This record gives sequence, structure tokens and C-alpha cells, in this order.
Amino acid sequence: ALPEKKMVFKGLVTNKEDMNKLKLTPLIRYPLLGGSALITFEKEEVAQRIIETKEHMVELSYGEELEELDQCRVRVQAAPVDILLPSSLEIRLTQNSRSILVSDLPSLGIPEEVLLDKLELFFSKTKNGGGEVERREFLDDSGQVVLTFVQDGVAEPLIARGHIQVLMGKEKYELKISPCMSGDITNVQLQPSRCPRTVLLSGIPDVLGEEPMKDTLEIHFQKASRGGGEVEALAYVPAGQQGVAIFTEDTG
Repeated sequence: ALPEKKMVFKGLVTNKEDMNKLKLTPLIRYPLLGGSALITFEKEEVAQRIIETKEHMVELSYGEELEELDQCRVRVQAAPVDILLPSSLEIRLTQNSRSILVSDLPSLGIPEEVLLDKLELFFSKTKNGGGEVERREFLDDSGQVVLTFVQDGVAEPLIARGHIQVLMGKEKYELKISPCMSGDITNVQLQPSRCPRTVLLSGIPDVLGEEPMKDTLEIHFQKASRGGGEVEALAYVPAGQQGVAIFTEDTG
């Protein structure tokens, strides 16, 4: 048993929702060569069956598109899709001494430039604890605003206050003031990851138009009699062209 020890906590108590959080969301750009397709099934076991078969004979029957050929078959190859995902990430953070991050902005239904004008007008006044604003930027991904002042020593007192009431129109709104941090990635480790529900089809000849070929492939691979199943998405790039597929996190 460990001996009892009296301890005094001298840290800063804060709410969990006020803590800074960093969430990484993968957004992978996957090059897709001509004569290939990516097909995503609703169920993993269907994709695995298609991959294990490796070669598939796809029947093409599209009337006038094939002219004299009433029906023909093409052989396509099925393979798994492997992508690289970050497994660890190191970021060096630095604080901008002349900038502040303004958040908890109200939804006023006004254009971004008008909102920036109102904020610059307020924070440029010395009676409000501000100073001349050199640059302002609206962050689309977070709905926050970065204000950079011309002179040093303006941002620190505002950050120390934490919150400030700003008059916009006839109403006062309490805005949150935080330090403005910028980061540089110093090290990133990647690991291979296999897409469980997506299959790469290659060797597709240019014998049909783009839309008819997409329909033909989807019809073929959704049939249970051929080992297929319900198709969630299908992307096809005809021979002689190139494409890029975007992979996002599977939340299903």
C-alpha cells in the first residue's frame, strides 16, 4: 500500500469545453488512372469477395453504342485500395505577439466584410483597449476572426481579459479573446491502411461512354449471383484521362 500524502493543487481550473482541442480528419487524395474505377460497397464482406476473385468478366450490352456487337464481355481486374494515413504528428506552435483570436461571434446575418469592419472599428479605439489594426482575417473553417495590430503591447492586455463586450448595432455581445497560435508540422509518421469497403477496378477498355460504362459496372457488381452487393458509390475514369478520388473518414 502506498503511504498517504497530502497534496495541494495549484493549477488552473477550467471547464472541459474551454480546453483547446486538436482533431485530425483524414482527407486523402487518391490518383485514379484512365481505364479504372473505384467502387465502394455498403458491406465489407462484399468488397472482400470481389477482391478475392481478382478477375471479373463484365457483360457489355448497350445497343447502338456497340454497333454490330449485340453483346460482348471484358475482363477487369479487382484489387484492394491501400492509402497512407498519419499515425503520429508533431507540431511546433508559436504565439503571434501582435495578434488576437476573436471567437463566440454572433450570427447577425451580415456579410463577412461588414462584420470585419465592425470588429476593426471597435478594436482600433484605445478606449476599448485596442489600437490601430494592421490586418484582419475571417477563418472560414472555425467562424473566428484574427486581428493583427500595428504596435506591440496591444494584444497582451486584451488576451489577459479573456472576454470583452462589443457593441454591434443596438446590442452588446460578449466575445472571447484568445492568443493567436500558428503551427508548423515538424514531423509526421504515416502508416498504410486498407479501405475495407472500396475496390479498385483496372483494365477497363474504352468501348462505352462514361455514363453507360458506370451503369454497366454498377449493374454487374451489385448482383449477388456474381458475388456482388449493394453499391454505395462508383467513380470511373475512361482510358486516356486521369482523375483524383477524395477519401474521407468512414463514419458509418
